[in-house]
Amino acid sequence: MIEIDGSLGEGGGSIIRISSALSALTSQPIHISNIRANRSKTGLAAQHLNAVISASQISQASSKGLVIGSPDLEFYPKKLTGGKFSLDVKTAGSVGLILQTFMIIAPFASKKSTIDIMGGTDVRWAPSIEYIKHVTLPILQKMGYNAKINLIKRGHYPRGGGMVTATVYPLKKIKPLNLLKSEIDSIKGISHATNLPRHVAERQALAAEKIFKNNGFEVDIEIEHSSSNMGMGSGIVLWARGNTRIGSSELGKPSKSAEKVGMHAAENLIATIKTGSALDEHMGDQIVPYMALSRNSQIGLSKLTMHTLTNLHIVKKFIDKKFQITPKSVDNRVGMDLNKLKLENKDLKFKNPVIISCD
Repeated sequence: MIEIDGSLGEGGGSIIRISSALSALTSQPIHISNIRANRSKTGLAAQHLNAVISASQISQASSKGLVIGSPDLEFYPKKLTGGKFSLDVKTAGSVGLILQTFMIIAPFASKKSTIDIMGGTDVRWAPSIEYIKHVTLPILQKMGYNAKINLIKRGHYPRGGGMVTATVYPLKKIKPLNLLKSEIDSIKGISHATNLPRHVAERQALAAEKIFKNNGFEVDIEIEHSSSNMGMGSGIVLWARGNTRIGSSELGKPSKSAEKVGMHAAENLIATIKTGSALDEHMGDQIVPYMALSRNSQIGLSKLTMHTLTNLHIVKKFIDKKFQITPKSVDNRVGMDLNKLKLENKDLKFKNPVIISCD
């Protein structure tokens, strides 16, 4: 059994999601202790629990400690099986974060896998469903990944109630990803508002368009206005297209004007594009497991985060691969030895673009 300290590095839900996914994929049982020990609310939350349930469903796993608030979890995977699955988070727990777990496992099942998930599609501290669909998935497609994601209904904090269907097709082998520099030819986006006036979505889009125009970028942003019996919310998701995908998003809230929502999302995307790196910081931690499952992958990352470093350490517990992190600005390519990092904040040295390679 692989022992995993849930307080390692960033100490959050990604440890649970990545560990359960790789446990299911490699048929290695795990014990995770100290789950979210450094958070104000410790233990498993609804979205973490449902991520593990998604891994359990597709790998026919048994478990101990799979309850809300549990500080310890044991997970015993069996044989991978495709098919139809469903989950209802019953809160605004992130659908995107649950998909991060399911999507690592599903392509290695013997047949296609379809999962319906009810929960939060646009919530804080998690990738929006459009980011998964328009950034994560196109990057994975470069590695041979084949999947479809369909947003049926949006769900916002605190009630959730969103619905997403994802279908993942079998894949025999993950191709290596070699993507260092970005070459951008267009920018797309969706500005949405649910149970709010249409002008909220329009103002978000107009503010973003103004920022892009002032910086020499053309942009096409779709306006989406909807109603729901599950609460209100708004946001904007932007993505740059070309040889890669780079994303940025911002959610509305009562204390923040629609103009600021659109402006901040646009400014963040422009800042990432200007680094010249192929992947944004959020895609960095998502791509790590797929790099480990391929051979000789190399990516350019706009900024190294504690999430990415933590995922690198978790992956190495399951898959014997050598990763190297190199500051993009260092010409002699002197890299960091991942094994020597203690995953404390003082060790997070790179705020500028880096290159991550995997043998």
